[in-house]
Amino acid sequence: MAKYKKIKYLQIFAGAINWRPAVWPIGRIIRYFNISRNPKKLRKHVKFIILLLFALFLLWFFGRNLDWKLVRESLSRADAFYITLSVVIICIGYFLRAVRWQVLLAPITASNLRELFATTTVGFAAIFLVGRAGEIVRPMWLPMRDNRVRPSAALVTLGLERIFDLAALVCFFALNLIWFKPPAGREREFEFVEFAGFAMLAGVVAAFVALALYQRRQQRVIDWLRRFTAKEWFPRRLRRVIISVMEKLAGALSIMKDGRELFMVSFWTFLLWAAIALPTWLVLLAFDLQITFGDSLFIMGFAAVSSVVPTPGGAAGAFHTATAASLLFLKPEIRVEDAAAVSIAMHLVYFAPALIFGVYYFVHGDISIERFRSLLSSENAVEEIESESPDPNGQAAA
Repeated sequence: MAKYKKIKYLQIFAGAINWRPAVWPIGRIIRYFNISRNPKKLRKHVKFIILLLFALFLLWFFGRNLDWKLVRESLSRADAFYITLSVVIICIGYFLRAVRWQVLLAPITASNLRELFATTTVGFAAIFLVGRAGEIVRPMWLPMRDNRVRPSAALVTLGLERIFDLAALVCFFALNLIWFKPPAGREREFEFVEFAGFAMLAGVVAAFVALALYQRRQQRVIDWLRRFTAKEWFPRRLRRVIISVMEKLAGALSIMKDGRELFMVSFWTFLLWAAIALPTWLVLLAFDLQITFGDSLFIMGFAAVSSVVPTPGGAAGAFHTATAASLLFLKPEIRVEDAAAVSIAMHLVYFAPALIFGVYYFVHGDISIERFRSLLSSENAVEEIESESPDPNGQAAA
């Protein structure tokens, strides 16, 4: 009853503000998204607004004590050649990401490299615009561009992609700590960073062991899941989704028993993260900072981890704060404004190419804005996966 009262109050509010000029845009937004009659949409948009406000707070926290005139001066002095070269390498990195995705999909289905590149850039553009909620765009977009790839296959391979990305990042970061020398007076803080780095490395090793065990016993695990989820109280829709995802995961994990495929995925992952590490160093060199490549790996680790904060704008605020803080940790003698300028430039180098390519492919595609909005819905993702999931008797859906 309380649920219907809330909806009724929203409807009354939406109707009341129709005649109030001062708040008319709010009424228009409510009518546009039809959230007055859809509490699920209301929750989704409220969540986005909260994350947006959090991003604005982080940006305020990042820039509250900065002298922005000095920040602008520092940005204007950056070496354009190094910045341009770093952008070019980041673009190559997005292409390498598409190549690796094709290798991950190979055990399941054939795919088109051009569509994989387009989908990759559109997906990262969505992440920049709406935050980590945009992750769902990639596995939903690709099947509409290449009908050989099913949503569950794209979703599972993206999960594997994240595991390999995390493994590569942790390896770059943790192995670099072996030879890394902390600045004088920072030894105690470095001990904590070192412990966290090696703990993450142990976690990655454990994750790969778990995946290897699942790959060897996949049929037993899937059969057990079929029996467990066949119980009357278990939702049938959720059962179909779980079985579909686990079957696709089993297919994707065939790379674990194929040495050549595992090598190829690892090889492209290494090249991809080298194409992220090198631009990170180049951006630092663009500001004439005496930074070694090992130092840049340390900074890249903080920048990459902070980028998973689910706020719009590519983790805006969190990325800038973490990147500037890691630079000041290494070089406490530099000005805070210079560190801030470096973080702003690095954020643009990381995300601007994907945003430009993503907008280009979106404009030249045949998917409407309404359809793009629907891709951001987790319910839509479940429906897409369910449409090609096995039925309760274990047979593939038509």
